[in-house]
Amino acid sequence: MTRMIARPYWYLRHGETDWNAEGRSQGRSDIPLNARGIAQAEAAGALLARDEAAYAPVARIVSSPLSRALRTAQIVARAMAGPGAEAVPVAVDDGLQEVCFGDQEGQPMGDWYDSWIAGEYTPKGAEPFAELRARAVAAVNRALDGEGTVLIVCHGAMFRALRSAMGLPANVRLPNATPLWVQPPADGAAVWSLDVMG
Repeated sequence: MTRMIARPYWYLRHGETDWNAEGRSQGRSDIPLNARGIAQAEAAGALLARDEAAYAPVARIVSSPLSRALRTAQIVARAMAGPGAEAVPVAVDDGLQEVCFGDQEGQPMGDWYDSWIAGEYTPKGAEPFAELRARAVAAVNRALDGEGTVLIVCHGAMFRALRSAMGLPANVRLPNATPLWVQPPADGAAVWSLDVMG
């Protein structure tokens, strides 16, 4: 199993969509940000602009290609830059797409996530958790293998997979547009650490 490169990074789940507000599983369905999600992305950019230097400045942004994540990344980049300044560049990695939930996409979020994470159940047409985890780690490693500190703008189930790879409990819901500072384990430890901004 591929391990994550031991470098710190920023992580941001996209802003809210109507399906988020309705409690529906999105998966690979390309649902746009709603007005609240746009405001959340602007607030996240302002928060990062204010506090990033206390951790590490964002040198570049890598985003999922799905519109809710990419638009969040673009809004954050502009908000961080400030008036007249050049925005941090935003790149896209197809490997950061949200999990495909198959038949569950568009359905109310169920109580099957623990079974899916354990490999005991996968919805029809969906991506098994082990495959998602391998894809997530590979994509994040590509993002980490560059100059400066990266901000990854992505999705909730993707972060469940990354939590699993970082030795953390996997089935934890990540709020929309809340920046996280993610650090590799200290010498001899197995678990990564997360600082929630806000």
